[in-house]
Amino acid sequence: MRNDSPSRHVLISFASLALLFSSLCGSTAFAAENAPPQDAERVFRFNVSPNGYPPYLITEGDKQSGIMWDVVVLVAERLNYRVVAEKIPRKRVDQMLMDGYIDGTTRAKEWTDNPEDFVFTDPVVNIEEVLFVPKDSTFQFEVPEDLLSKTLVTHLGYHYPALEPYFESGDIERFDVSKDRDMFLYVLHGEDLDAAIADRLVGKWILRNEGLQGEFTTTATKLSEYGFRLMLRKEWAPFANAFNRELQALRENGRLDEILSNYR
Repeated sequence: MRNDSPSRHVLISFASLALLFSSLCGSTAFAAENAPPQDAERVFRFNVSPNGYPPYLITEGDKQSGIMWDVVVLVAERLNYRVVAEKIPRKRVDQMLMDGYIDGTTRAKEWTDNPEDFVFTDPVVNIEEVLFVPKDSTFQFEVPEDLLSKTLVTHLGYHYPALEPYFESGDIERFDVSKDRDMFLYVLHGEDLDAAIADRLVGKWILRNEGLQGEFTTTATKLSEYGFRLMLRKEWAPFANAFNRELQALRENGRLDEILSNYR
């Protein structure tokens, strides 16, 4: 019969404990190595388009600014996100958003073919389409019928629902221009061009930067008014809700008005 000594039992127990400790340490190290970091950076990839949309999005090389950019960056910081600018051509935006290449873009619901496929935040600012009229003109506008027989400078590819029936019938003529800034030059120097249709803030921004702010007046009557928002994939709904709460706080504390005043 085998008679083990007490010292042998102690050695065996010690060896077993050492093996168990080594195994636990190895498992803990593996778990720590493969676990996501506690403070992993959260990124919001935001489309600013190749040429921006001043004064809402202004792109100057790698530098971004503008009303929507400033608001998004400010809110994102409060939500612990870093904003990365992506320059996506307009025709590819919706698909690249759905595919996850970007996380959000600026948009009015009314400009979207399938708004039900996306999540929208509350409006950051309203887009107001108005007529820009030469300062010495006797041009008056309150209802579309006031524009009969007029020729309006319009943006190439843009639709104006309130005026489309008149454009189609020829009762109102449209003169398409591809660049926003050129619209005002055509009105000033072209023949038989009565006014330009543009967003109020966009038009005033261009006129200020071109030194033409004293050359035009704007009509009080609006052709349209849409809320300008963030458009996101549906899985970003929690972000949209948090964004809305922070946006409301910016309205209440006056910070949003400060941002808007920088670009008016």
